[in-house]
Amino acid sequence: MAARPTWQGHLRLSLVTCPVALYTATQASGEVHFNLLHKDTHNRIRMIPTDPEKGPVERKDLVKGYEFEKDSYIVVTQDEIDAVRLESTRTIDIERFVDAADIDRLYWDNPYYLVPDGKLALDAFSVIRDAMGKTKKVALARLVMHQRERLLGIEPRGKGLIAWSLRSNKEVRDVGDYFDDIPAHKGDKEMVAIAEKIIEQKEGPFDPSKFNDRYEDALRDLIAEKKKGKGRTVKAEEPEDTNVVDLMAALKKSLEAKGGAAKAPAKKAAAKTPAKKRA
Repeated sequence: MAARPTWQGHLRLSLVTCPVALYTATQASGEVHFNLLHKDTHNRIRMIPTDPEKGPVERKDLVKGYEFEKDSYIVVTQDEIDAVRLESTRTIDIERFVDAADIDRLYWDNPYYLVPDGKLALDAFSVIRDAMGKTKKVALARLVMHQRERLLGIEPRGKGLIAWSLRSNKEVRDVGDYFDDIPAHKGDKEMVAIAEKIIEQKEGPFDPSKFNDRYEDALRDLIAEKKKGKGRTVKAEEPEDTNVVDLMAALKKSLEAKGGAAKAPAKKAAAKTPAKKRA
């Protein structure tokens, strides 16, 4: 493998242990980053730490502070921080198994590839992987990496395992704080039926290659053009205007645009009110 492992150690299930290596499954190399330059010299600007009273300060005079309220800080030394750091462990110890559906998707964070580290690890690794595949369970384990304890959700994938770092309970905000104030409301049945038809027309497999960052692509095109000495600017492709005035009309138009020409469910005939007899 060309990539360097993020972590190396052992995977343990009860008394079964095998050497493993952990690799990050994603990369951020696609992002375009800019540096600040002086407009005349084009020299890269250096950010100098500045105190609002004393002006520029040296790095040796800086300390770390935790803001517990506005403009009030608890000063913590590096020695105090080092004293509470957790030592990196060399074992991913599986604690329990759960159904994947039991883990709210809000908690899934970053994926890692977990692979056997060497030929001698293959037998034990295969046993753990295949047993997990047959039971269709996700393993929960803890790992200390970069002085931080992380909860992992591990699941089989092909010939290897995927280890997801899971967010802690404190990191996930309570959904009720945001959704409880939404008024209880049911969508119009006829409109919902049309929307269902539109959803059916747009069904298809997930193809990540179809979903690019158009702004990122436009920036790269702009940089490529300027590198050639051209002054042309490149704009990101803008999505169509989705300002909806008449919801029903927009739904019907969306349905017809896909060639569905399906008729909207007919409304039930309203019961006629008997005419009043003349006196």
